[in-house]
Amino acid sequence: MSECKSLATPAAVTQSATPSTDEFENPTQYRRLVGALQYLTITRPDLSYAVNSLCQFMHTPTDEHWGLLKRVLRYVNGTQEYDLRITPSSSTDIHAYSDSDWAGCPIDRKSTSGYARTVARSSTEAEYKGLADVSAEVTWVVSLFRELGLHSGKPATLWCDNLGATYLAANPVFHARTKHVEIDYHFVRDKVASGDFIVSFVSTKDQLADIFTKPLPAPRFQTLRDKLNVVSQPP
Repeated sequence: MSECKSLATPAAVTQSATPSTDEFENPTQYRRLVGALQYLTITRPDLSYAVNSLCQFMHTPTDEHWGLLKRVLRYVNGTQEYDLRITPSSSTDIHAYSDSDWAGCPIDRKSTSGYARTVARSSTEAEYKGLADVSAEVTWVVSLFRELGLHSGKPATLWCDNLGATYLAANPVFHARTKHVEIDYHFVRDKVASGDFIVSFVSTKDQLADIFTKPLPAPRFQTLRDKLNVVSQPP
């Protein structure tokens, strides 16, 4: 597909990956290409949502899934010079962005966060689960920074665009109304109470993790891609 017409985004806003009955004739080829794209997401986080959506159909890919995979390849073909740019920084303060697309799957109504898909009863629970996942990731990063002698000593800041989840992380009174939230989610509140984390609200338009949870229109996608520091670089 090196001569194919490129596209501005890896996933279409109007078409999502769904189960269907028309099985693709060469599932091995599908799995090989999706597996290769998984490695590419290490330096191309802009591909994360589209690739992980396709990974959910590894067992029995269909012709529709093959078409969605070819769309990702058309996007990659047009952005081969793009890569994750890492530059020196004078600050070692840690900031993390957490987001969740509540009940976004049209088939099973599951929610998608930056790290996992889970059934949630409310948008607050979906956002809070995403917050718990990113908390575990940041805890590892903080531990690594301390081991390397790079930690600033300041609490890490977690940004979330859901006020309910933000309040839930800091206000124990809310927990009486949300008993269906699993106990392990309160890992976040323990980190906040100990002073390791600060959970702050960020508006949806400034939510960088939005690109990990749903397909986006080209202008919005390209803006967030730039903010993730995935930029065109010389060979």
